[in-house]
Amino acid sequence: MSPRTATQQAMGRLHEPITAEGRVLHDLLSPHLPGIREAAADHDRRGAFPADVFEGLRKDGVLGATVPKELGGLGVTSLHDVTFALLTLARADASTALALHMQLSRALTLTYDWRHGSAAARPLAERLLRAMGAGEAVISTGVKDIVRGGVVTTLTPDGRGGWVLSGGKTLVSLAPVATHFMIFARYAGEDGRARLATPVVARDEPGLTVLDNWDGLGMRASGSVDVVFDRCRVPAEDVFLRGHLDDQPPAALAGQTVSSINMLGIYTGIAQAARDIAVTTLARRPAPPAGGPATLVAEIDARLYAVRSTVAAALADIEAAGQDVGGDMDERGHRMMAPFQWAKLMVNHLAPAIVADCLTLVGGASYSAAHPLARLHRDVRAGAFMHPYTYGDAVDYLSRRALESRGA
Repeated sequence: MSPRTATQQAMGRLHEPITAEGRVLHDLLSPHLPGIREAAADHDRRGAFPADVFEGLRKDGVLGATVPKELGGLGVTSLHDVTFALLTLARADASTALALHMQLSRALTLTYDWRHGSAAARPLAERLLRAMGAGEAVISTGVKDIVRGGVVTTLTPDGRGGWVLSGGKTLVSLAPVATHFMIFARYAGEDGRARLATPVVARDEPGLTVLDNWDGLGMRASGSVDVVFDRCRVPAEDVFLRGHLDDQPPAALAGQTVSSINMLGIYTGIAQAARDIAVTTLARRPAPPAGGPATLVAEIDARLYAVRSTVAAALADIEAAGQDVGGDMDERGHRMMAPFQWAKLMVNHLAPAIVADCLTLVGGASYSAAHPLARLHRDVRAGAFMHPYTYGDAVDYLSRRALESRGA
């Protein structure tokens, strides 16, 4: 049996970047980590978005990391390296990592539109990517409609060849500093059926309002506010038109995977940070830990190894499937989404359990809002709500796929 290459070893561990571009991203991000870590508690307590941090990341080119080199970015294409960067950042502050994820993942999906999209999509994708690479565009994405009032975010023709956007989105992370918003909306097609579209709206567009209303249980510094659209004008060339709302092809699962898989690094990073705090606390105590705490440390390390290994394996499978753009695109979508959801289920089971056991190890001192473990305990819970599937939707999708495959 041939020995594993250095790249294969790094992929299996999820402990370091595996590409030259990923190492550049890591090197640019690293000097910011001490300041981010130091300010995290204050930002969490006040629910304040770290705008100064993102200005520093913009100046250093981090916000253009996943933009292709030929369009002015760093050219990071490896999902492993993006996930590792978010894992590293989440060890300092998960809220900042969640907000950065919005920018990095959006450039990845825009790059696919630029390389493989329709004739109408490619110019818009290129324009946005060039602005992101130049540090001029910070793009936040709005997916979930504001529940209050039952309003659906809708595009309607303006009668002059363009569109009008009305509605609102909630949990729009990164919104406090976003220059543009990519919004999931619906519109009526020529056949009368509801279709999906993604209009891109500039922050200064009349009718767009970014609210200051985020008061979450966790991820309190992520700026996950509501954004409201009151008849915002959107030129036709600023809209990605998608398929029917009730008949999305499985091929679309690929884009959903790429836009969300990297978030698993955030929750892995939270678990790692909690483990490090707990073990450091035990090591500083005058007496070695008794059998119970010592056993719990070993259990925590075993579960953390399982989380890292599961995420690393899923990333490797997804990247391999993602490179196949010449075959069955529907099957490609399933080959990417299934490992993502398997890994997400495991992370959502194990990461909160790791953090909870770390609180047990540290004891009563951690049962204080000022203790870093309290923040990690709240932040890690956000993983269960992240796109594209919550627990119920994920198990429905995975079980259906398993039964269909068995039947075949």
